Amino acid sequence: MMFAISICYAQQTFTNPLLPSGADPWVTYHDGYYYYTNTTGRNITIWKTKNISDLKSAEKKVVWTPPSTGPYSKEIWAPEIHFLQGKWYVYFAADSGNNSNHRLYVLENASKDPLEGNWTMKGKLITPDDKWAIDGSVFEHKGKMYLIWSGWKGDVNGEQDIFIAKMKNPFTVQGRRTLVSTPTYNWETIGDLNNPNDVPHVNVNEGPEVLKHGNKLFLIYSASGCWTDTYTLGMLSANADADLMKASSLTKTEHPVIKNSPKNQV
Repeated sequence: MMFAISICYAQQTFTNPLLPSGADPWVTYHDGYYYYTNTTGRNITIWKTKNISDLKSAEKKVVWTPPSTGPYSKEIWAPEIHFLQGKWYVYFAADSGNNSNHRLYVLENASKDPLEGNWTMKGKLITPDDKWAIDGSVFEHKGKMYLIWSGWKGDVNGEQDIFIAKMKNPFTVQGRRTLVSTPTYNWETIGDLNNPNDVPHVNVNEGPEVLKHGNKLFLIYSASGCWTDTYTLGMLSANADADLMKASSLTKTEHPVIKNSPKNQV
């Protein structure tokens, strides 16, 4: 459910929603511009703007279109654009039309402007154990690069968990994966109970993103079924000097940090 809300900011106003649609939104700021992308399902599109509230009128470009067949031809999900080690990278999940084959892939562009130059397929971002994977995100911390993602422990869709692994470079994962979060609280396991045709319990942790503040790292993630009003945000936290490859370094907050408010119709 979306509402039109006027917000005053820096002597200006803008109205939500900024776009009529846009699942899995991602935005980064670099050299005076915001670069935005979201799931279209059929390609990778990037928006460029000096003011993120102007997305409706922002310059945009389809920078990559998948082949008609093959392992990354269908269900292009959750793209993210990052500027790493002097180049632009887009991370996204895709499959061949069979969801069980969903994996992460990487595009690279050496141009200063990601709407210019050529985006080349660097290939599959092979995660340790090479299991089902979506919602990949990359972050740098204390001189090291890490990948976080939502995936399966095995080869069967029993639940979605959150994993972390170290990266050798922006397109190569190295070492082992560490399981850092599983859906254990009730608010992480909710499907649409009002729909008799739906699975009543959906164990989902997905969409992980890392925020840095002071001497802490916060991993924010989505929980429960994304198609329900009970889709919510949870949080893990760790000390900035902790070993992030140890699951014990991250502590899960018992309650959601953002959830719906039926009372306020949000």
